[in-house]
This record gives sequence, structure tokens and C-alpha cells, in this order.
Amino acid sequence: MHPRWERDDRGRGIADASQLIAGAGELVAAFGEAGWVAEQPELHLLPHIREWCRQDGRLALLDARTDEHGAYVVELEWKGPGGGRGRIRAAVFGLIGCLAESATYVRQRAEGDGDGSVLRFEVGTGELEPDARFAPHGHALLIAVRP
Repeated sequence: MHPRWERDDRGRGIADASQLIAGAGELVAAFGEAGWVAEQPELHLLPHIREWCRQDGRLALLDARTDEHGAYVVELEWKGPGGGRGRIRAAVFGLIGCLAESATYVRQRAEGDGDGSVLRFEVGTGELEPDARFAPHGHALLIAVRP
């Protein structure tokens, strides 16, 4: 048995999450729609990122730019106490919360080992029908947090 966490004596879960497939599929389908990613994230997202960082204090904004694929690349530095992945993840989810629209995907990846690794978060968030207040649109963010 390959344990899923410390002291795991089952080796497997209790159910699947198939009830989430339809909703997640709607967001994945939107990711593939031409023109779905909104323009000018520096106007729509950056002010919120700056204000959240200023108020929260655990993350400092180092850089923000749009890449060749239209994703908004946000470079942050950890300023909070400790620096474990759980604390960094909690702060990043707080930041994402101030930007998130009605549907959001987040994937964390680590670059490097141990406490010195850079954590990268792939974020897709947007408005989907029928919940959209505006025309369906979204944002792709690549958030990197340096220890």
C-alpha cells in the first residue's frame, strides 16, 4: 500500500468526486474558447493584487506582466512568518479569492525541493453561463511565490 498521508491505514478513499465533473468540465471547455481570456489584466487585476498584498502583508508583489499566451504572470515574495507550503498556499488562496469569479481552477506546483522551492499556482477564473453577470470571459494567471 502506498500511503496518502502519515498514518494512512486504508490506502484508498471512500468515494469519487463525480458530482463535480459537470461543473469542472464547463470551466475546462471555456478555457478552450478563442478570445475567452480578457484583455488588460493590468487594469482589471493588478490594482486588486496590489491592494490585497498591501493589506495582508504576507506576500510582496515583485513583478506582473502578460505572457505570450495571454496569461498574467504574477511574481510574489513570501514575507509572512514561517514559510511552509501550507501557509503560502493559504495566503495565495486569499489573494485568489479577491480576484476569483464564479468558476475557478487552481493547481499548485513546486519548483525545487524543501523550504527553498518556488511555489507556482496555475489559476483560471471566469464568468460562465448562466451565472455570468457580464458576457462570459475569464483570466489565466500564473502566480509564483518565492520564499
